[in-house]
Amino acid sequence: MTLFPQIEIETGSDRLAAWEREAALRLLERLQMPTNFPCFFSQNACRRGRILFAFVGGLEAEDLARGSAALSAYVERSRSWDGDVATAEPLAMIFHPETVAADSVEAYHEIGWRVLQAWHDRDGAPWPSEVSRLPSSPFWTMCFAGLQLFVNMSNPAHRVRRSRNLGPSLAFIINPRERFDIVAGDNPRGHAVRERLRRRIHAYDGLPHSPALGSYEAGDIEWWQYGLAETNALPAGTCPFKMRSEP
Repeated sequence: MTLFPQIEIETGSDRLAAWEREAALRLLERLQMPTNFPCFFSQNACRRGRILFAFVGGLEAEDLARGSAALSAYVERSRSWDGDVATAEPLAMIFHPETVAADSVEAYHEIGWRVLQAWHDRDGAPWPSEVSRLPSSPFWTMCFAGLQLFVNMSNPAHRVRRSRNLGPSLAFIINPRERFDIVAGDNPRGHAVRERLRRRIHAYDGLPHSPALGSYEAGDIEWWQYGLAETNALPAGTCPFKMRSEP
């Protein structure tokens, strides 16, 4: 089994390496602190013990294959979700803090996109027909095994945008993208949820929310939101992700 339920982190399962449990506990501490961590959905999942964990020990082929296997297991598990927000299970994919390290936010983002590229390149499932194949266009999102995903790239180089720093490791927080449509879609209720989240980001970071944050359903660019800059400048250049050719 490549996925670790939150309870195994908290009770110290013997399946965990020392660095894995330490990094996971540090992430949970961020969500459990009495301060108003902006994403109350993550906080609620943590409170319910619903967070799943996976670990990547490095950037060698075998390490990335382990991460890919964990992501496959998560996608399959997500297909049976009952649609109740209270039962949603985010995946925290944590990278070894010593072997996957960088000295800037941008360098961590480069690593993150390299990992997503490697997973895409080894994914045997066809790209969903309803999802754009152009990352720089509206209605593109990362897909794996046919499921649309949202990937939050958090890393320890963030000093200003503290809401994207979840401890000493590069961490991907992965959710099926459809869940955002349910709880924060392009509708009056969803707009209210997003506004609440953005107010909490401002209070927590001491910086207004990034203008890169938007709504997939409204046609806003998705890849901008995966890795956020320390400032509120929009990303420059094109998405580093390259779509493979379909057979």
